[in-house]
Amino acid sequence: MKKIRVRFAPSPTGALHIGGVRTALYNYLFAKNLGGKMILRIEDTDSARFVEGAEKYIVESLNWLNINFDEGVHIGGEYAPYRQSERKEIYKKYIDYLLEKKAAYIAFDTPEELEAKRTQIANFQYDASTRMTMKNTLSLSKEEVEKMINAERNFVVRFKIEPNQIIKISDLIRGDVSVNSSVLDDKVIYKSTDQLPTYHLANVVDDHLMEISHVIRGEEWLPSTPLHVLLYRAFGWEDTMPQFAHLPLLLKPDGNGKLSKRDGDRLGFPVFPLNWNDPKTSEISFGYREKGYIPEALVNFLALLGWNPGTEQEIFSMDELIQMFSLERVSKSGAKFDYEKAKWFNHKYLQMKSNDDIADEFNKILIEKNIVTDTDTLVRIVALMKERVNFISELWEQCEFFFIAPKTYDEKAIAKRWKDDSSQQMRELFEILKNLDNFLPANTEKVVMDWISERNYNVGAVMNVLRIALVGASKGPHLFDIMEITGKEETLQRITTAVTKIL
Repeated sequence: MKKIRVRFAPSPTGALHIGGVRTALYNYLFAKNLGGKMILRIEDTDSARFVEGAEKYIVESLNWLNINFDEGVHIGGEYAPYRQSERKEIYKKYIDYLLEKKAAYIAFDTPEELEAKRTQIANFQYDASTRMTMKNTLSLSKEEVEKMINAERNFVVRFKIEPNQIIKISDLIRGDVSVNSSVLDDKVIYKSTDQLPTYHLANVVDDHLMEISHVIRGEEWLPSTPLHVLLYRAFGWEDTMPQFAHLPLLLKPDGNGKLSKRDGDRLGFPVFPLNWNDPKTSEISFGYREKGYIPEALVNFLALLGWNPGTEQEIFSMDELIQMFSLERVSKSGAKFDYEKAKWFNHKYLQMKSNDDIADEFNKILIEKNIVTDTDTLVRIVALMKERVNFISELWEQCEFFFIAPKTYDEKAIAKRWKDDSSQQMRELFEILKNLDNFLPANTEKVVMDWISERNYNVGAVMNVLRIALVGASKGPHLFDIMEITGKEETLQRITTAVTKIL
């Protein structure tokens, strides 16, 4: 059996999109399920679009999500270098081979000339029907070509596509697909300006040399895959051509079309794994890590966007995903990006975290607010409150009252709950609680309930008013737990303040 080797090959042109993260994840799960290897290769041949810091961002993002590589730019390996800009000399001989075989040709058309042609011809395509009207080694005389080369005129190398060829490809997700070569243009595969190949040639050469067995990508079919198949044929590498698998697109949460950053900005959710500070525009885009997502939750969420385990199970560890993953269960149709479901996953994973771990993280927020509390109390608060939140960052809003007495009171709650006799009932309760030595929840609750029963008060009415006094609103966990944690003196003080302020 052919050894399994897959690669994730992003371009360092900006932040890593969440769709790219899913592509990396599916490659990882596929490789590990079959005992194979995963390679991180950086496609930086488009020097005009290179963005400083993007490669480091990509590596940090995947490390955060525990998508680990066996070889790559950050760890090396026997097929190094893994950065395409460092492989210029390797590609040069393959460009020369295609030129010598007349499977490629040199084109001298300037950007302005190409733009003029697009203006003249609707849907202009540089192909068999137009190439002889352009400036290239197929249309120019030998003397004209030599003159341009001697003048050091910039040029590109284009792969020569023969028209009306049927290109048949067997895709592991989409099945057998046939494409007529006439829909393809003569793609640029090399640029003299930076002496670098384009993505198309570099990918094919690297996939061959690095012995990639499967290319699992999230890109559209056209034009890359049919072109890559033709390049493999031109080099005589059909026997080593990887198997292709094209993943379904991640779609907008609403409407049609591919998920974009604008959708995230519009609907208020991240589309990048980490915060990204664009060095060109200084625009800061929020990431899932900084929004408080647990990496395992995000991985679990992304795994199910296009892949179905065939069971009702929704919560998977990475090991379980590896064990169950197969391309056969990847959907052909696009997957809507349900960002509310992402929150649900984070909530589930937050509940699985230990109270001690959550308390450690929550304490960082308290320190920023100059609040000091003992660890045992903080763990107790977390245990009471974590079911109510999706993110650790939401804990403060939900349980601020444990640390700071309410300064204001919810007006709607007062209008609904605070009756004419409420202040008198709170004064009576104050006297009951003042004489208690045992302030443990079980004892306090028994004493208060006995008092309510003796006075024939309405339990709900008294409890709702007491909650407003202690919390400032109609929210929070069991009242007697709140009273124990805040303490007897603070409880009494809050009752007194409420009675004074709420008339």
